[in-house]
Amino acid sequence: MPLIGYARVSTDEQTPLPQSQALKSAGCVEIHEEQASGGNRTRPVLARVLERIGKGDTLVVVRIDRLARSLSHLLEVIERLEAKGAFFRSLTDPIDTSSPQGKFTLQVLGAAAEFERALIRERTKAGLASARTKGRVGGNPGLRARDPAALRKVRLARQDGYMERLNETAQDWVPHVRRLRPDLAWEDVVRIVNGPLPRERQWTQSRLLRAVNAYVRDGFLPPTVLDRAGRRETDDRLPAIVAAIKGADPDITLQAICTRLEAMRERTPRGRTSWQPSSVKMLLERAERLGLLG
Repeated sequence: MPLIGYARVSTDEQTPLPQSQALKSAGCVEIHEEQASGGNRTRPVLARVLERIGKGDTLVVVRIDRLARSLSHLLEVIERLEAKGAFFRSLTDPIDTSSPQGKFTLQVLGAAAEFERALIRERTKAGLASARTKGRVGGNPGLRARDPAALRKVRLARQDGYMERLNETAQDWVPHVRRLRPDLAWEDVVRIVNGPLPRERQWTQSRLLRAVNAYVRDGFLPPTVLDRAGRRETDDRLPAIVAAIKGADPDITLQAICTRLEAMRERTPRGRTSWQPSSVKMLLERAERLGLLG
């Protein structure tokens, strides 16, 4: 059962060496280091690790806070690992999802998070009920009066909530958008983003565009990703798509690219629905001649 180590530091002044040494001592066969804020969920190294990790592998960190700074993010990452048949272990915390005790600890954490959400809902309901018994209408009086300041606060709160939800999924789409736009059309980018995702987490083009616009507005993505895509010759489109898949995971196999293209419902150059490694190899060679790789 291969152990995959992940070490993170927040600033250039810090060094991941102590974490890497601890992970190596724990038996990790490979260790990935990253310099990024713990509150930033769009970490390219972590995104690559989560995409490439396989069934039976275990993602190992020295401490939980090296992976996630919030319970929701931790649970989200562990759910992604479980969906791939992989496990999670923290060297200094009692979490190892490959063991019954570790699974129990995780269940307790999840139950605590749900309990906290339930308490907030109950307090809200109780507050509204109390207000009604005293003859008051629940809610924000400024909103009922259409006060501009109150409306602005609500609008900003909704924007914050939307950005928080986006941040939870950013590792699924931000690296692709940053790498592929504006070279590829949005419809192709959406299909590449959705390729490895389960159906319940897939994007529509309109949702992805809204998310990208929000990230551009807040400076998380460059404005150039919204530039109009140039027209591609018909025989250049498939090499560009295959090159994009290869670029996201340089170690991906030809057969895995075939599977990804079939999931995207992309037809072969001859119009067939079933892909063969030889066809992918031919397209990769063409992509290299066109300068689309690397």
